[in-house]
Amino acid sequence: RIGKLIRKFSVPCIISLLVNSLYNIVDQIFIGWGVGYLGNGATSIVFPITVICLAFALMFGDGSSAFLSLKLGEKKKEEATKGVANGIISIIGISLTFCVVALIFMPLLVNLFGCTNDLRPYALDYGYAIALGIPFMMIGTTLNSIIRADGNPKFAMISMVTGAIMNVILDPIFIFSLKMGVRGAAIATVISQMVTFIMNVLYIRKIKSIKLTKKNFNFDFSIARKVALLGISSFITQMSIVVVIAVENNVF
Repeated sequence: RIGKLIRKFSVPCIISLLVNSLYNIVDQIFIGWGVGYLGNGATSIVFPITVICLAFALMFGDGSSAFLSLKLGEKKKEEATKGVANGIISIIGISLTFCVVALIFMPLLVNLFGCTNDLRPYALDYGYAIALGIPFMMIGTTLNSIIRADGNPKFAMISMVTGAIMNVILDPIFIFSLKMGVRGAAIATVISQMVTFIMNVLYIRKIKSIKLTKKNFNFDFSIARKVALLGISSFITQMSIVVVIAVENNVF
């Protein structure tokens, strides 16, 4: 039944999205208690960088899942496999590039997003640690969308929830027990994202709808472009949030 099918996919998806937003909320709460308003301000400055990464991750994640569904519907399993493989290759390359760029240009990036002199040391502490986790966050998010399209929205939800729970547990340990402040919150977030990443990678190795092998992982720009175009709406949505946050931070 269509209604049952919609519930099966939509409810875990909604929960996953809500849980994903908990990372920033939980960090804000514990940083507010352990560091103060300057720490909260620092996370707000770095948040747009995370959203930019999320925009690209969703572009290739939602694009890959749409491509997979369309090609399976057309009985073109080989093309579906190539689309997913190219989506994964693309996000690996982009995430590693973003990680390097963020680490090199973090001082410029925080200035762009409205950093003040008082916030700078906190923003840089938080930002550098978050930058190291960019590949895990981006690849994990992309794989999450693919897993959902493979017909297993519950696993996609479980991997996200597991990471979020880890973040709730680790935040007070790093912030209060180890007295690492905003850097501790960022490290807790990165470790939690690594947990989700590992769970999703292990699932992808035994994906049901297609068979991914080494020979499929040959980059094809034309296929990667088709995948990206299918996910462009998700990209635009997230990037509009970046613009709003950047303008607000600078005005404030």
